Amino acid sequence: MMNLKNYLLFGFVLLSISAIAQADFGVLNAQTPDEIGQVPEQYQEASKDSPIPYGYVNERDILWSKIVWEEIDLNERMNMPLYYPIDSANVNSSRKSLFYTLLKGIKTGKIKEVYDDSFFKSKLTEKDINQKLTRVDTSDYAYELINEGETDIKDFVDEISIKSEDISGYKIKGIWYFDKRHGELKYRLLAIAPLAPDVQLLGRDDIIDDETLPLFWIFYPDAREVLHNAFAFNNVNHRSPISFDDLLNSRRFTSFIIREENLYGNRAIADYIQGNALYQIMESERIREQIRNKELDMWNY
Repeated sequence: MMNLKNYLLFGFVLLSISAIAQADFGVLNAQTPDEIGQVPEQYQEASKDSPIPYGYVNERDILWSKIVWEEIDLNERMNMPLYYPIDSANVNSSRKSLFYTLLKGIKTGKIKEVYDDSFFKSKLTEKDINQKLTRVDTSDYAYELINEGETDIKDFVDEISIKSEDISGYKIKGIWYFDKRHGELKYRLLAIAPLAPDVQLLGRDDIIDDETLPLFWIFYPDAREVLHNAFAFNNVNHRSPISFDDLLNSRRFTSFIIREENLYGNRAIADYIQGNALYQIMESERIREQIRNKELDMWNY
């Protein structure tokens, strides 16, 4: 029993150290501003942990499952830790938005499983992703210079890119399942996609289009290592930030269901309830309640 307590205590200490490393470490003992956030090597070594691995689930132990797609609206107060900071210049350098963290993971090659859809059929290359994120506008005067043989036209070419501030939400795909071995209903996140306006329409005054689209779909298990080492702000206690991986896996966000695995080709709620947002929300809550009741139904004989 004591060994178990010691193990749990040691694990808690490591998690605490990992969290502190991302906060204002050493602010009370710093002699100069440069010393703030400088983590001693012994603490860095102790905090080199990995995300808690998913346990193996035997297919025979799954009595029931349902795949659902949800949307996380970043305008909701509870979801703001996923949105901010949109500009990290005025905050701790270790604090980044979820979109910045995911994009950096893709560009550095730490996140490789990036797809065009939530069914993981079409894998995206770095070039494909850049085309979804960036638009180049060349002025008429630049074309005139090109026709005249000029090559230096960079002052007349604008590059518009999607940034953290343009992200309005996230779509996620996950599976709810009842594990008979543990006798409980569980959830596993499978994919995540940032939502943003079409980059081809971004910033254009002549076209008004409020529709947002998934930029790309990331197979979530491939992003866990990156998200485990990036932290969201904890508004209750800023000394104990929470990693994005823990935040998403523990479902510390508010969302609404937009699609479920169903007989009709997994059609979205908006496909069979059109033009009525209230009824769409009611249908979303009906599906959510059905999932919640499934665990209770398993114990009724």
